[in-house]
Amino acid sequence: MELSLDLSTVAYGNDGDTAGYATSEGTWLRVQWRPRWRLAEQAWTGAEAASVLRGVARPELLRSMRWADQDRDVVWKAEELTLIGSKAVAPNGTPTADPGLSDAWWVSLKTSLTALAAHPTGRVGMGQEHLSLRIAEVYGGEVATVVEEWTTAHADLHWGNLTAPDCWLLDWEDWGAGPRGLDAATLWGFSLGVPALADRVLAEFADDLATRSGRLAQLLFCANVERAFRRSGREMPFTGPAIEAGKRLLSELPA
Repeated sequence: MELSLDLSTVAYGNDGDTAGYATSEGTWLRVQWRPRWRLAEQAWTGAEAASVLRGVARPELLRSMRWADQDRDVVWKAEELTLIGSKAVAPNGTPTADPGLSDAWWVSLKTSLTALAAHPTGRVGMGQEHLSLRIAEVYGGEVATVVEEWTTAHADLHWGNLTAPDCWLLDWEDWGAGPRGLDAATLWGFSLGVPALADRVLAEFADDLATRSGRLAQLLFCANVERAFRRSGREMPFTGPAIEAGKRLLSELPA
């Protein structure tokens, strides 16, 4: 089957190595490339591996193909997925105003994340070593970072990977095991520039975020934000609130 691409619909990935297009068949084509030495990375097979997930609102992978580019020494992959009609809540991942999501939207998100959390996997979305190193890099040894509860997570759940008015979860490159509450903590962090939205995330996912693992996941987000700010000096809507939240979380988590 041949597909024609609507070039006006192009959406580029944040790292510049993916592009997506609506097709003449009413589907979505995602094209990506990797140098050969990166083909072993789990992100390369994320959409394929996500095909086993049930009860999660996500695009379905219909077919894929790969081909080698000898001249550039890279491998290309094209994945045809079901087309999601709803748009990203915030294409850059960070809302600047309350998006006014319905109660049904929140129920759908919680249903998807609950189903995902229960799914067994050998993939790693956020490992203990990385979490401990990043928190220690920013806060030193002020807090014990051993995670006691692990679930399966999307592991990149910002507002650019969620749609509305219907709630769909996009971009499944990084999914895998992570601390309980990782997805909720990430979404909370990217919401901090809009206090009402951050509070809604805290309320909807209170059971996960109130756990020690959930607090460590929140502290990880704050550490990443403060680290990035120290390096670049660039402020995002969530930068100041995240730095302040990090101080609070340090006082709540024992050393």
